[in-house]
Amino acid sequence: MKNENGIIEALSRDVAEILPSREGLETLMKKRPIRLYLGVDPTSPHLHLGHAIVLRKLRQFQDLGHTVVLLFGTFTAQIGDPSGKDKAREPLTLVQVRANMATYAAQAGMVLDMKKTEVRGNAEWLGKMKFQDVLRLASHITVSRLLERDMFQERLKRGGEVWAHEFLYPLMQGYDSVALNVDLEVGGVDQTFNMLVGRKLVQDYQQREKYVLTIPLLPGPDGRKMSKSLGNVINLSDAPRDMFGKLMAVKDELILPYLEWCARASSKELDDAARFLKGPTNNPKELKVILAKKVVALYHGAKKAADAEREFEKIFAKKELPSDIPRVKVRGNDSVPLAELLVMTGLATSKSDARRLLEQGGIKINGVVERDGKQRIVPRKGMVIQAGPRRFVEIA
Repeated sequence: MKNENGIIEALSRDVAEILPSREGLETLMKKRPIRLYLGVDPTSPHLHLGHAIVLRKLRQFQDLGHTVVLLFGTFTAQIGDPSGKDKAREPLTLVQVRANMATYAAQAGMVLDMKKTEVRGNAEWLGKMKFQDVLRLASHITVSRLLERDMFQERLKRGGEVWAHEFLYPLMQGYDSVALNVDLEVGGVDQTFNMLVGRKLVQDYQQREKYVLTIPLLPGPDGRKMSKSLGNVINLSDAPRDMFGKLMAVKDELILPYLEWCARASSKELDDAARFLKGPTNNPKELKVILAKKVVALYHGAKKAADAEREFEKIFAKKELPSDIPRVKVRGNDSVPLAELLVMTGLATSKSDARRLLEQGGIKINGVVERDGKQRIVPRKGMVIQAGPRRFVEIA
């Protein structure tokens, strides 16, 4: 169980902070198998590369013989973790939560050994609480402590409101640690506050220590926060070609972090890459190809990674069409507004999304850029519509 080198790597690589101390957690891991968990609110159908960094950390512990719990916020997702925006996050329905949870579990299996993973949902205990239980739970933390949370402070400074149910969220998430009887919680640095609330509740309810291990947040390829609303998310479920193309768009200054966090590059590979980037005549694109192939191979296999590289060169270097353009049938032969056609073909999620793509010059029909979403288009057989650099459909 000791495996000291494995323990050192698990507690150092891709780790932002360990609270209250790395030494205490290391000592515990050398004594016995520990029980740790990651809590995820299934707020969308997809896990992205940022989630994968945390999942890989869990896999490290799993490979060392420790017990990993993957906890889905089947109750908390219906409340919504407070957002950094000026308003509370919209809660999800139970139907949405269950649908997202099913896809999350499948995608988590791309990283974790699901046969050795304990999967739970916090509705098991939070859904059974009576109001007196909630009041008893609330007595373990002060309002002033809750107001210390960064996003609450920022929202109040902007003149926004903080709602009572948002105050309860850290307590609900924190109680998960008590219910699961864990030694360690792993999560992104943005969850530090909630995880420390859980630590206090474990100390209060069970008179023992709970450790917190935080993971750095992976920025999107454009350097902004990785977010579905910003359109810069690289999902684990992305097709190999799409994943490869998105990784080739990573900003030069993010190549090294992506190699370290997403591609699991070795120390030597990172040192070599850093030296390469300093070379005045070296092209960062060469490293991006290495990055993209490594990451795609992790989730889709080496063959599909090689195929994705060839497809990328075909589309971007040789300006040719992909070899496997999806064919889409459009009902009727009448003309339709272009914005509506983009939604019908699945190239846009909504008319507003279509208008955004058109305004950015991201739509081509048979190689010609189109910007007017109101113009009426007759969807003829063989017509090729392109959205952005990587997405194509052909009218069947």
